[in-house]
Amino acid sequence: MDLRDIKGIGERQADKILSSFGGEKEFYRAVKHYEVDKLTNIEGVSQRKAIEIINALLGNQTKEFLKTDNSRLIYDDIIERILRFSSTNYSRNRILLMSPLKDEASIMENVEFVMAAKEFVSTLPVDELKTLLKKINTLEEAKPKYDPSSAILVETREDYHQLIESGLNSYSSIITGEELETPEDYEFIVYVYNQGLIEIESENMAMVTSNAEQFEIVPDTVLAYYKKNYDVIKNSHKIKQILQKESVLGDVIKIIDSLEPKELDESIFDHAVEEAKKDADLKLKNAIKQVDLNGDEVLDLLNEGMPKKLQQIFDEVMNQARATVKEQTGCVFDPFIQKYPVEIDTKELERIKKQEAARKYVKIFEENVTAATTLSKMKDIVKKEIHDILLFDYEFTLGCFAYYYQLNPPIIGEGFSFKEGIHLKLALENSEDTQMIDYSLQSPDNVVLLTGANSGGKTTLLETLAQICIMSQMGLPVRAKNATVKIVDELYFFSKKRSLDAGAFESFLRTFMPIVTRETDKLILLDELEAITELEASVKIISSFMDFIGNSDSLAIIVTHMATEILKYTDVRVDGIEAKGLDENYNLIVDRTPRMNYFARSTPELILRKMYEKSDPKLKDIYRQVLEKF
Repeated sequence: MDLRDIKGIGERQADKILSSFGGEKEFYRAVKHYEVDKLTNIEGVSQRKAIEIINALLGNQTKEFLKTDNSRLIYDDIIERILRFSSTNYSRNRILLMSPLKDEASIMENVEFVMAAKEFVSTLPVDELKTLLKKINTLEEAKPKYDPSSAILVETREDYHQLIESGLNSYSSIITGEELETPEDYEFIVYVYNQGLIEIESENMAMVTSNAEQFEIVPDTVLAYYKKNYDVIKNSHKIKQILQKESVLGDVIKIIDSLEPKELDESIFDHAVEEAKKDADLKLKNAIKQVDLNGDEVLDLLNEGMPKKLQQIFDEVMNQARATVKEQTGCVFDPFIQKYPVEIDTKELERIKKQEAARKYVKIFEENVTAATTLSKMKDIVKKEIHDILLFDYEFTLGCFAYYYQLNPPIIGEGFSFKEGIHLKLALENSEDTQMIDYSLQSPDNVVLLTGANSGGKTTLLETLAQICIMSQMGLPVRAKNATVKIVDELYFFSKKRSLDAGAFESFLRTFMPIVTRETDKLILLDELEAITELEASVKIISSFMDFIGNSDSLAIIVTHMATEILKYTDVRVDGIEAKGLDENYNLIVDRTPRMNYFARSTPELILRKMYEKSDPKLKDIYRQVLEKF
């Protein structure tokens, strides 16, 4: 199918979608890989629309399989229960794209995949993985921020225009030698040289050849991607470690963690000089107190300056102060003026800070280029590893669903039968009252009437069978100890309807009766439809419908309280969910597994019988006469 053939997609929107992917080839590759997120990033494409587009292009036949609102509601409930175990958008979108299949090999391949996932989940720290998976997203592209404090220096206007065309002006100013008044105008300059025409020396400059890669001029063109996705990469690495999978993500994290911040921490210099000054002042004060000067030394102090005794003290203390500053800053410089108290040479201090900031810029640039060179070669591997984590969440989601709901693989056969089946809404309840169900629907009894008391479990049985049918054809294991299923083309589920007026009744028939004319294998589940019109007419319609289905390869269960009347017009098997009676609160005591070839008693009959047993002899005789008519 072509994108333009999808309902609701016009020529303009189709062109917009294809253009955003860079062409048809890339678009269909994304569809094949279920990349819903990329579609939803396009303005005007909602998640629902993206799902519809991919379903249509993949040929998913959910709508063709689920023929009624009730069958679609059951499918939606199954999907919603699976989604509760999903952590990533990718996994959720993959689950939303799950569709019933008709190919037995594909179905069983999917079932085996889910069962293997179920087994794997049983060995994993589920809660820890869920916490980590919630922090995983698809990797996002990133561009460096514009840095007004740096510049790219080029030799000619030709070099200038070449870098403009490459887009590097989005990240930094690009200037020629004629435009550069002094290197101090910028904190850092990258000189992209061709012939080395510009003669300039500066502490804050790095040199790169004109044939260098972009990331060798602006390393952040590579590094920004890894910085933006750092948390995803780090959490993915933790998941890889839990799964005991080989990974390059640890190496990526080490490289990113090793990168130093660009700014020089000038407070280190200020603090080191200030503390050394305080220490020197204290030492000078204590030492000078112990100095005795004779007459000649006093004259020297008055006429020539510092006496030798004092100069020696100053030399020793100031040497110690400079050594302390070197130890704390790693730089050799003299920020002190010899006085008492010692004064700080602010010009020298600012000079060294500017010098070290420039040197650090160069050092960090070189380290960033090295890191960018390595990481540029790892991008495809990293993207694949993160995608593998997203794929794992899809597997993990299905595995958790199968594990916690205790699902088992079905067998493909010629009918439907299952043992110890249970409705999904009851499967997680740890209650002694929960009953497992056994049932069979297959040729020659491919059409069955199901009888029983109200609230006895007839509707639950139909929904359980519908769940088993849908889940099997989705390639999922089912909630039964063992199950045999038939691959059908269509699933119909009609629920109880109130009496319809003439117009609504005609509309219902237009939907209902054409079912028998469709040359497809169907599973049809009817839940007390006799109320759609007058009783006698309903009985004749339902019995005729049963005859048509009975002569086909389709299967049907009809829940009814009118089995006796229907059997006047057709001959089919009648099963019953037997209620043994009512408890003291008038709740049914029931065995929810249907008995084959058995008429089950209705709720009114059970209530009458209970009233009969509790009544006095006179009223008891009245109840007896009523019960004889059942």
